[in-house]
Amino acid sequence: MLYGRDVELQLLSDLTSRALAGAGGALVLRGEAGIGKTALLGEARDAAVEQGWRALSAVGVQSEASIPFAGLHQLLRPVLSRASSLMARQRQALLAAFGMAEGVAPEMFSVGLASLELISGLAEESPVIVVIDDAQWVDRPSSEVLAFIARRLDTERAVMVLAVSEGHDTVLDDAGLPELPLAGLDDDAATALLDARAPDLDQAVRGRLLAEAAGNPLALVELAAALSEDRGISRTLMPWLPTTRRVERTFLSRASGLPESARTILLIAAADDEGDLAEILRAAEFLDGTAPSVGSLEPAVMAGLIELDGHEVRFRHSLVRSAVYQAATPSRRLAAHAALARALENHQERRAWHRAAASPGPDDDVALDLEAAALMALDRGAPRAAAEALRRAALLSDPNTNRGRLLLRSAEINFDLGDAAVARRQLAEAKSAKLEEGERLRLTLWMEALNEESWFSPERVRAFADVADQLAGAESDGAALALRALWPLSIGCWYGNPAQETRDLVVKTAQRLQRSDSDPMVLSIAACADPVEEAAWVVGAMAEIVPETVDDPAEQHALGASMTAIWAFDLSWPFLCAAVDGLRLQGRLGLLGEALASQAWAAIHLGKHRLAATAADEASRLSRDAGRPRWALVADLATATLASERGDYETANELIRATEAELLSVGAQSILGFAQFARGRYAMVNNLHGDAFEQLARVLDPSDIAYHPFVGYLGIADLIEAAARAGRDDEAERHFAQLDAMAEKTSAPYLKAMAAYAHPLVAPDDEAEPLFQRALKTQLSSWPFHRARLLLAYGRWLRRRRRLIEARPPLRAAMESFDALGIRAFGEDARVELRAAGEAVARPAPDTLDGLTPQELQIAKLAASGMTNREIGMRLFLSHRTVGYHLHRIFPKLGITSRGQLRLADLGGD
Repeated sequence: MLYGRDVELQLLSDLTSRALAGAGGALVLRGEAGIGKTALLGEARDAAVEQGWRALSAVGVQSEASIPFAGLHQLLRPVLSRASSLMARQRQALLAAFGMAEGVAPEMFSVGLASLELISGLAEESPVIVVIDDAQWVDRPSSEVLAFIARRLDTERAVMVLAVSEGHDTVLDDAGLPELPLAGLDDDAATALLDARAPDLDQAVRGRLLAEAAGNPLALVELAAALSEDRGISRTLMPWLPTTRRVERTFLSRASGLPESARTILLIAAADDEGDLAEILRAAEFLDGTAPSVGSLEPAVMAGLIELDGHEVRFRHSLVRSAVYQAATPSRRLAAHAALARALENHQERRAWHRAAASPGPDDDVALDLEAAALMALDRGAPRAAAEALRRAALLSDPNTNRGRLLLRSAEINFDLGDAAVARRQLAEAKSAKLEEGERLRLTLWMEALNEESWFSPERVRAFADVADQLAGAESDGAALALRALWPLSIGCWYGNPAQETRDLVVKTAQRLQRSDSDPMVLSIAACADPVEEAAWVVGAMAEIVPETVDDPAEQHALGASMTAIWAFDLSWPFLCAAVDGLRLQGRLGLLGEALASQAWAAIHLGKHRLAATAADEASRLSRDAGRPRWALVADLATATLASERGDYETANELIRATEAELLSVGAQSILGFAQFARGRYAMVNNLHGDAFEQLARVLDPSDIAYHPFVGYLGIADLIEAAARAGRDDEAERHFAQLDAMAEKTSAPYLKAMAAYAHPLVAPDDEAEPLFQRALKTQLSSWPFHRARLLLAYGRWLRRRRRLIEARPPLRAAMESFDALGIRAFGEDARVELRAAGEAVARPAPDTLDGLTPQELQIAKLAASGMTNREIGMRLFLSHRTVGYHLHRIFPKLGITSRGQLRLADLGGD
C-alpha cells in the first residue's frame, strides 16, 4: 500500500485507461532519491499486469551508462525473439545495435523505429506498459531511442513511465514529455506510514524522525526499521545528515553485518552492469579466489538489500547499490572491476570498460582495448558512445603514445555530431600530445575550422587554407577532409557578414581542393560563401550535374541547400528531393529534418504549396526529435507563410510570434529574416501594403536586427509590390533597380523571374502592358504562384482602365490557379476583381483536402501509391499501427470507406 499518493496513482491510472482506447503516452516521474518513484512504477506495472497487460522493464545502472544500447537491450531482451516479425531493414538495424548482426552501422532513429514497431506489434495482442527506473543512468543511445518511442505512443495501446532522480540532466529533458514532480508525503501520510511500520517508537524519536525525513518515504521506512532493530543508531539522538546519506548509512549498517562472501558478492553486483547471477559469482571467485555458491547471497536477501529473480540479481533500491559501492575502499573497487573484466572475457565492449574502471593510471593496453570498443560502438550506430570511449581511452594513454591520436578522432566524431564546443576542448588537449605529421595537420585544420573568428578574419582563413593545401598533398583523403571542414565555414559566411576578402579566400581554397570538375562540395561551398559573386558560375556549372551522379545523400542535400542559397530553387529541387529520399532510407533524421525544411521553402517559392505544407510539418517534428530546434523554427516559419496564404490568419500570426520569440531567446538572429518574410507575406495577403513594406524592408536594412541581405531577396518582389500599392513609388523603383541589377549579376533563376514579375508593377502606364504579357508568356512559366499573382495584377490593371472584357480572362486564370494551389486568400482577391469586372463568380467549392492535416495528406498519397502500412511507417518514422489510425481518420474526411478507393480519390498535385 502506498500512503499519500492517491493523486499520482490516479494520474497513472488515467494514462493506462487512455491507452486501452488506443491513445497511449508517456510520463516522467522526477524527484529526490527515496521519494517513491520506484514504488509508483511498481504499482503502475503491477496494476497493469493484473489487467492483462504486457510489461517491459529496464533499470539504469551508472556503470553501464557508457555501453551503447545496453538499456534498450535490457528492455527488449525478453521479446527479441519477435524481431523476426520486423521488416528486414528494421530487424537488421535493431540486431546490429545490439551487436547481434553485422552490416552498415544503423542510424539511431532506425533503431528507434524498429523498437517502436516491436512494441506496437506486442500492443496489438495486449496493451504494453514500459517501465524505466533510474532513467538518468540509461546510456545515451538508449535514452534517445526511448524519447523517440515516447513521442510516438499517442495512437498506441502502450504507455511508458520513466523515473528520473532530481538533479540529473538527461536526453529526456529535451523530449517534451509530460512530467510529474514528486514532493514529500504530507504530515498525515507520513504519520500513517510511520505508524504502520514502527508503531512502538518512542514519541520523541518518532517526532524527530518525522521532522528530519521531510516526507521522504524511504527515509521513514528504513530509518524506522533501523531504530526498531537497534542497528547501532541511538533512539534518542540522530546526528543531522542529508536524507539520502542517512538512508545509505542504514543500508550499510545491514551490509556490515553480513559474512565476507556476501559482502564480496554485493560489491561485485554493485560494480556490475547486467545483474547476471552466474557472471557475478564468477567474478567474485576471481576477486577472492574462492568459488561462492548461490547460498552465499541468502544473508543479503534476508537483510532486504537485494532480490533474486531467477538468474537476475537486483538491488532493492539504487541507494543500496551506491552505498555498497562507495563504502568500499578505492583498491577494493578497482579489484572488483578487474575481476569483472576477467569474467567478461567474451564480451569485448563491457570488458574494456571494466578494465578502464580497474586501471589506477595510464595503461596503453587498456586504452587500445577501449579504442576497439569505440570502433564497435561506431559499427552499432552509436557515435556519441564511440566518442566518449575514445576520450576515456585518451585519458588512459601516455601523451607520448596514443593520447593525441585518440583525442583527435574523438574530436572529429564530435564535430560531425555538431558538438563544436566539445571538439574544440579535445583538440586543445591533443595539441600538447604526440602526433604524427598527418595527424598534426588534421589537428590544425580542425582547430582553424572550429575557430569562430575564422568566419570574419581573412588571416584565419589564410591559415586554414595553408593547412588544407598541405593536408591535400600529404594524405589521399586530405582534400575531401579539408572540404568537409570548409563546408561549415562557408555556411558561416552565408549567415554572417564577413568582408569580401574572406569570401574570396574561402571560395579559392575550395576550388584548389576540388576533386574533379564540377565537384559538388566545391560548388556548395562557393554558393554559400559568396552567393552574389559566385552564383553565375555555380548556376552554369550545375548544367553538368544531376542527382544521380552524386552518391551521398548528404552531398545531395548540401548541393540542393546551396542552390537555395543563391535563389536557384528550380535547380535545387531535384537534389533536395533525392536527398530527402536517400536520408529517409538511411534513417538520418537530423539531416533529413534540415533537407525537408529546405525543401519546404523551395516548394513555397516554386508554387508547390501542398508539398511545402507536408515537408514543413515533417521537418518541424523530425528536427525536434533530432534535437535541432533551429531547423524546426525555420520549418515553422514556412508553415506560418503557408497559413497566411490559405487565409488562416490566427494560426499564421501565432506561429510567427512564438517562433520569433524563441529565435530571439536563443540568439538566432540570422534566422529572423525568415520571420520577417512570413510577416510580410501575412500583411500582403491581408492587403496591408504599408505594413508589408515596413516588415520586408527591415530585412534589407543593415541597421536592423533582422538584417540579412540574402534572405531579404526572397521577399523583394513582395516588397516592391507593397511599395507600389502603398503609393511609395520612389521606394518601389529603388528596390526594383536593386533587384534587376542582382538578377543580372547572379543569373539566379528566381531573381530573374522576380524581376520580370516586378517590372510591370513599377513601369509607367504606357510601358506596363507589354511587360505584363512578356513575363506571363515566358519568364514565369516555372513559377506558378507568382504567375498567378501577376495575372491578378494584370487583370486588376486592365479593369482599372475600364477594359473589363479584357480583364476577365487573366482574372479568371488567376482565380483558377490560386484555387488549384490551395491559396484561398489570393483566390478571394481574384474573385473580388472578377466580380468588379462584371463576371458572376460562385464561391469556391470546399476542398476536401483542406480537412486533412499535412501528415494525413502525406499518408493518403503514400497509401494510394500502393504502399503498405508498414512501408509507410518506415518512410515516415511511425509505427504501422499509427499509420492505420491515421487512415481510419482519413477515409471519412475524403468521403470514402476503403483503402482501394484512395487510388480514385483526388489527392491533388503539389
